[in-house]
Amino acid sequence: MLEKIDLNKTLEKKEYKENVEELSAKLSYLQRVCKEEGIPITILFEGFGAAGKGSMINQLILPLDPRGFDVYSTQRPTEEEAKRPYLCRFFSKLPAKGRITLFERSWYRRVLNDRIDQITSKEELECAFDDINNFEKLLTDDGMIIIKFFLYITKQEQKNRFDKLMQSKETAWRVKKYDLRQNEHYNEYLEMNNEMLENTDTKNAPWTIIEAMDFKYAQVKIMKMVVARLGEELQRRKEEGKEQNQVTRMGNEEIANATVPNEMESIEEVRTHVLAGIDLAKDIDKEEYKKKLQKLEQKLSLLHSDMYQKKIPVILAFEGWDAAGKGGAIKRITMNLDPRGYKVNPVSAPNDIERAHHYLWRFYNTFPKAGKLAIYDRTWYGRVLVERVEGFCSEEEWNRAYYEINEMEEHLSNFGAVIIKFWLHIDKEEQEKRFKARQENPEKQWKITEEDWRNREKWDEYEKAVDEMIIKTSTTYAPWVVVEGNSKHYARIKILETIVDALEKRLY
Repeated sequence: MLEKIDLNKTLEKKEYKENVEELSAKLSYLQRVCKEEGIPITILFEGFGAAGKGSMINQLILPLDPRGFDVYSTQRPTEEEAKRPYLCRFFSKLPAKGRITLFERSWYRRVLNDRIDQITSKEELECAFDDINNFEKLLTDDGMIIIKFFLYITKQEQKNRFDKLMQSKETAWRVKKYDLRQNEHYNEYLEMNNEMLENTDTKNAPWTIIEAMDFKYAQVKIMKMVVARLGEELQRRKEEGKEQNQVTRMGNEEIANATVPNEMESIEEVRTHVLAGIDLAKDIDKEEYKKKLQKLEQKLSLLHSDMYQKKIPVILAFEGWDAAGKGGAIKRITMNLDPRGYKVNPVSAPNDIERAHHYLWRFYNTFPKAGKLAIYDRTWYGRVLVERVEGFCSEEEWNRAYYEINEMEEHLSNFGAVIIKFWLHIDKEEQEKRFKARQENPEKQWKITEEDWRNREKWDEYEKAVDEMIIKTSTTYAPWVVVEGNSKHYARIKILETIVDALEKRLY
């Protein structure tokens, strides 16, 4: 692929200056409009060493408002970063709505630099391309613009630039042993880049090859591509908005003038159910509960120590009806564990900063390091539960979330994480009983709000959403466990047994 490209492109100084002046004005304008429209933009620079990535970035940002962008140069992961799933360190740097992030090297390091240095194992490489494509699709589906540049120069040109840099004390430090090794093994590196480009050149995030032998030509081409991509996206959204308004007007007229058949009853009859088949009468004798609880807590404490020593991350996700017993179950899990080895993450409604990012952004910042335990009291599944039922996101968004969540959890599993997801299930009568008990107890009145009572009115809608969530996101690598919760004692024992069994299977 790359070897077929004509690298003889050049640009005269006068033409270069004219282009840069015109394109700079356009870039400045487009940045302002994209900010107003709340469009996040990510621009990646990959390519051969000494191809000019840093210089290209410096020129590209000159006409931009510095308050609206961030630039990151990706090096090898730190010891801390290496303990987390690979994409975590990039997710935390993604732009909020209306901002721009530029990466000098990015998540492609795993399939390029790290591959050459044999940091990426064969097993990791096999799923790395899928992880990257899924990651970028997740972002573009949510409205982010991703622009990817690959800067290409010949082996001889690379060597000439390295030699020139090493001739001066002021610039010699920029040439590392890795760079010289890359030049020596240029053809091998070329082959890896070809493979990377072929596997990750997608419709939603295509690559643009930059002929970087001539700096002036390369810079103008980059600026033209950014201007064109931003302009196209703004035009597409403008046209989409017009079409949507037209469809809405037509839809309102049709609703006003037509009789819509009621098909919901027939659809409901054939809907796949999960919760309806759960036996909530399950219970456990008090004495048996105490014996099992003590034994399981001791086992879990030992397993927690072993998972730390063997560097296995564990994620326990808790969802369930209000008052189903999530807090009590979590307390039982952590009661005899070393607090330095776990973290409980209570999840509430997103704040303004979190809402300005992709809905999964705030969770990527909390995933456990190797050997640590992360417990979530409510999770990323709020997208397909609360946000779906309460109308905080569109139908298209929550339908897309099933796929996005599965891909995210697969990425965590590929990192080596044990993932167990619990749905704590109680019936409506049991919930009412617990709500009233809370209201009557001064020490627990803070746990019950008007919103809790209001949510009961949408019980059937939530039940339908839970059924669909479990069916679509219970996977071999991140299974759902439905816990019969009318008996708190039974629920706690089942949860502990499930965790102990899963950790024993992984550890031994």
